[in-house]
Amino acid sequence: MKISEIKEILASDAPRAEQLEEIKADQRAGVQKLYESYLKRLAKLEEKKEDFQNRLSYERAARAKGATLIAGIDEVGRGPLAGPVVAAAVILPEDFDVIEVNDSKKVPKNKHQEISDKILEQAIAVGVGVVSPATIDQINIYEASKLAMVEAVTRLATDFGNGEQVVPDYLLVDAMELPTKTPQDKIIKGDAKSVSIAAASIVAKVVRDGMMAEYDKAFPGYGFTQNAGYGTALHLEGLEKYGITPIHRLTFEPIKSMVNK
Repeated sequence: MKISEIKEILASDAPRAEQLEEIKADQRAGVQKLYESYLKRLAKLEEKKEDFQNRLSYERAARAKGATLIAGIDEVGRGPLAGPVVAAAVILPEDFDVIEVNDSKKVPKNKHQEISDKILEQAIAVGVGVVSPATIDQINIYEASKLAMVEAVTRLATDFGNGEQVVPDYLLVDAMELPTKTPQDKIIKGDAKSVSIAAASIVAKVVRDGMMAEYDKAFPGYGFTQNAGYGTALHLEGLEKYGITPIHRLTFEPIKSMVNK
């Protein structure tokens, strides 16, 4: 076989066993280098699959208790100076297999939309909750995050929240306990420990980033598309130059001090 053919075979999803045996026996240095690289990729993939299975332990434990509709819940947007806090609730099927799903902070930003789309394709139900900056100022960010999570659960439905309503029988919640009679696990750093919570974190991130991109069109000069409302240098420069917008959180510094002046 030509080197180019071997490269193509090893890049495919499932090389045939006889092809691998032939490549393994090929003594050309270039071929052996390609084969070693293939084995390393294979080992890395197996490691990723094992990690994925480990992060399904909370889901398996819930199913062992009799649960069938297990919702992972997470929020994004606690720290920004502007924009809402957004939560998502996601119920995944038992055979969910998108191994790229992980804590949104560990997934490259340019992969968020692609992975979110895969989650939505396989999810049994998805719900999103949004709490405005004005409400955040009224009840504080912790309570607003909890409110967004509760709203996400109540909005759980097929077809990304637009279809038939789905009521979960178990909740996996990132670092928070929700006021509900539904059995739940409060999991510290849950987005790194539970696939369902990680899926919710990615969906919530994509939804909120999309909202902030739209706000960037309405309020240019703050860099909302790039910073999602966090206090970057460009954002702070925008505050100095253009002042406070209706989506800024008035109880967050330095905006609070600007208002008091």
